[in-house]
Amino acid sequence: MKMEERYRDTSRYEDIINLPHHVSAKHPQMALSDRAAQFLPFQALTGYSDAVQETARLTEEFLDLDESSRADLDRKLAVLQQHLSQQPKIQAVVFQPDERKNGGAYRTVSGIIRKIDFYERKLVMEDRISLPMDYIIKIDSELFDRMDLTE
Repeated sequence: MKMEERYRDTSRYEDIINLPHHVSAKHPQMALSDRAAQFLPFQALTGYSDAVQETARLTEEFLDLDESSRADLDRKLAVLQQHLSQQPKIQAVVFQPDERKNGGAYRTVSGIIRKIDFYERKLVMEDRISLPMDYIIKIDSELFDRMDLTE
């Protein structure tokens, strides 16, 4: 019997073709979502989707400051060091290197400076957050508004 003839020949199933669908009295019907899940493709490559997402995640490149910007930042740090007893509040833009790939992200940190450690090159904030000086690209404070820093 040819393939086309087999599909056209329904005489073998005439005794059951018009019967109602069987529903078990003992076993509850499976939810449609569970039935559909049986036919979802399995994850052949474990971790592949995570690797694709990680590759697609964007990072920014660290932009090193020029000499005049670095000198301006150093003057501001010196002023902050002189006025630590006043608990100066700052807002700093800091580059945070990414742990998994090249680059990172810039974030803005606000708070009161507790300590400036020139030896370890970091600012320690009142909430114990440590900001590496080499990654600070900008510092603002009301303290600077009252002073002339253009020496």
